[in-house]
Amino acid sequence: MKKEIPLAIVFVAGVFMAVQFFVPHAGSEWIYEFVMEWTIIIGIFALALGIWSLLRVSTTKIKRKMENWPYAVVLLAGLVSMIIFGMGFMGGVESYMFRHFFNHVMIPLHATMFSLLAFFIASAAFRAFKARSALATVLLISALVLMLRFNPYLGPVGDLDADLASWILNVPNLAAKRAIIIGIGLGMVATALKVILGIERSYMGSD
Repeated sequence: MKKEIPLAIVFVAGVFMAVQFFVPHAGSEWIYEFVMEWTIIIGIFALALGIWSLLRVSTTKIKRKMENWPYAVVLLAGLVSMIIFGMGFMGGVESYMFRHFFNHVMIPLHATMFSLLAFFIASAAFRAFKARSALATVLLISALVLMLRFNPYLGPVGDLDADLASWILNVPNLAAKRAIIIGIGLGMVATALKVILGIERSYMGSD
């Protein structure tokens, strides 16, 4: 019964969520919205679980003096500070300290991470754009055309390049994107069917 009941719940919920899209009735819509509100509750428990996992990992790293353990101290200090300053009696998310930490710590950290990603992207592009084959050459030429369209000093050549870049984005690139989206959709449907039919049971802690 420990396996049958969860599998039955998943099957009923999965079938209902699939069928309700084809039932044009106010009752079906109300049940759907009611079920969707439960996702908020699930998200809150998932957030609590994530915070608990973060606390356990960080405290273990601090106790054992593992590599880079001082960063775990900073992480826990920032987590506790943001939680305290974000509480209602401290002024909530509009309090001075909360906004100060968010604007002068979180946002610069995000900008730093994205700026570092630019170097990794440039390094990956350098390796990928080596013209070792015909396809790699096409990729290299397409990338150059797309990058040059932002150059304001090309004059009439720039207008031609902009038209060519627009064609690349709207024809072959869009076709590839649609193919990827269709593939992702088919994969989602296949995974959902495996979960609903009980073939995929990893969410129960077993293979």
